[in-house]
Amino acid sequence: MTPTNRERIWQVIDAIPAGKVSTYGTVAAMAGLPRQARAVGKYLAELPVGSKIPWYRVINAQGKISFPVASTRFLKQKQLLEVESVRFTNNKVNLKVFLWQGD
Repeated sequence: MTPTNRERIWQVIDAIPAGKVSTYGTVAAMAGLPRQARAVGKYLAELPVGSKIPWYRVINAQGKISFPVASTRFLKQKQLLEVESVRFTNNKVNLKVFLWQGD
């Protein structure tokens, strides 16, 4: 059976290694859904409670967390990334250092 778009996106996110991030657009392209970055956000919101998929490793194309700065969700995502040694400068991740594109 062919995986659904949601399953393909979740599979890509699940493959992002610890200490790396990927962007919504990169995840969409790797899942075979180019130019569908918004779908990644939609499917991330549908993750079941308790899922082991590392949702927090997906950030926007500017290297920023998409939640409002200082919100509970922003702080949770930033903390989870920092535990994996992802570094922030002015609430931004250096994509040249931390971006994972399936390599």
